[in-house]
Amino acid sequence: MLSNLLIKDYALIENLQIEFGAGLNIITGETGAGKSILINALGLLLGDRANTEVVRKGTKKAVVEGTFDVTANKKVRKLLEEQEIEFGPELFLRREISLKGSNRCFINDTPVTLAFVQRAGDLLIDLHGQHDHQSLLKQENHILMLDEFMESTETLELFNSKREELNLLAGKLNDLKKREAAIKEKRDLYEFQIKEIDSVNPLADEETKLEEDLKILENAEHLLEKTSLIYNGLYEDEEALYNGLVKLHREIGDLSAIDNKFTEKEAEFNQAVALLEDVAEFVRSYRDNIEMDPEQLEEVRERLGAFSLLKKKYGGSIKSVIEYREKIGSEFDLAENFSGEIEKLEAEIETVRKELGKIAKLLSDKRRDLAVSIKENIEKELTYLGIAESQFEVNIKQIKAGENSSVYIIFENEKYLLNNYGFDEIEFFVSTNSGEDPKPLVKVASGGEISRIMLALKSVLAKTDRLPLLVFDEIDTGVSGRIAQKVGRVMKTLAEFHQIIAITHLPQIAGYSDLHYTVEKRKEGDRVISNIRRLTEEEKVSEVAKLLGGEEITDATLNSARELMKMSS
Repeated sequence: MLSNLLIKDYALIENLQIEFGAGLNIITGETGAGKSILINALGLLLGDRANTEVVRKGTKKAVVEGTFDVTANKKVRKLLEEQEIEFGPELFLRREISLKGSNRCFINDTPVTLAFVQRAGDLLIDLHGQHDHQSLLKQENHILMLDEFMESTETLELFNSKREELNLLAGKLNDLKKREAAIKEKRDLYEFQIKEIDSVNPLADEETKLEEDLKILENAEHLLEKTSLIYNGLYEDEEALYNGLVKLHREIGDLSAIDNKFTEKEAEFNQAVALLEDVAEFVRSYRDNIEMDPEQLEEVRERLGAFSLLKKKYGGSIKSVIEYREKIGSEFDLAENFSGEIEKLEAEIETVRKELGKIAKLLSDKRRDLAVSIKENIEKELTYLGIAESQFEVNIKQIKAGENSSVYIIFENEKYLLNNYGFDEIEFFVSTNSGEDPKPLVKVASGGEISRIMLALKSVLAKTDRLPLLVFDEIDTGVSGRIAQKVGRVMKTLAEFHQIIAITHLPQIAGYSDLHYTVEKRKEGDRVISNIRRLTEEEKVSEVAKLLGGEEITDATLNSARELMKMSS
């Protein structure tokens, strides 16, 4: 429900704030007073495009802001949660148009795109009349309206779940085919690269070991010289450290025999001699195993050279070379196996298409049953509204998929185009004159007839319609007298289920108002300003009297107005 509308510096409006209520909100006023500006401002709030011409002369920007009660609007809650916008019982929708051409939109003080405002607007307001935001005159909405009648949405939810499964499988198949084409183009390259890497066959830790071996092989002569020098100095020479230590060890032994204070040191000396023997033995063994092997040295150098070449070509390290080999190996194996993978996915997709076909048929049968009831009720409403010879049809058809179509489902071995709601294409058809075949509702041209057809539809769909607010801009076009009173009565009934804001020129409709507003135009200096105000009960009588008899209000017109309003209560 729209509880408050603020319009500032928009066209002829300087600063306007309106509080609307539940039920039927009627707006009247003289032609040119600014009623259409009010509707255009509402359209701006819904996401209509605007230019700088709407900014009131002498100001920098125009602002339109609406406050909506969305306490029970689950679709709005879901939409806001998608964008991580805080949801509360009230939603604040704000639109700013500046002279600089900037266009700013806010929902609950959060900046949003114009496209998002349009999505939110579609869940808040349905605006009819001299405006292009008319859900009933958009064929794509007809199936949504029909589905609102379904007592259970389980079948539709099952369909959506299965359709998502189909989309995922189709996406996988599409990706696989793209990969197939790409891999087939690279197949020869991959084959060459695999052979090149496998001819070297590097192991994960091999490079470090090879570098250590290379260092040893390149320094074999130096190692032999140094280890011989060390061994001789430790053990072989006449003056080797070992001989000297042994002599000194005997001397400490003599001291220990005299004074046991040397006993501990003698034991330590024993350890030193043993340690020297161990080092000398290690150096001797190392020296004896040194080999001068030019062939092995060349082999190591060549292998490290091969490693270096692979690293330059495939990622800079042996680890990256091995990872790349695993990757292209998998791709190459897949290229050899694509046919089998694709056939497997295509079989899964075929199964899901058939399952979707069965679910879509269940949905279609439910809709056909609903269509019978809707036809009867709408024709009854149209008769009440003065279109006695009317015919209303819910046209349900399926379109077979072409040879090259990829978006289809299968039912009884036939392919049908798939949409978001099954395989049904639904359109409302109507005939308002005897002898004429029903035609698409979207092509019905008569203003008076389309108004009443829309009212009939809204009346039948009232309890299930998803939109909380209906705005009617001069819906009474082409309607007068007795029919106008019936239109008013239908709108009053409709207002039991929706908040309605209606601009009208007819007293028969205005008399049914729960709240009545009048748009007035006044001159301040050389400027014209539009304003709107809510009428008191007595003022409502005067306004209806004015609609009945013109500007000159007499006792007769006042009495007629009271009588009309009494009949409407």
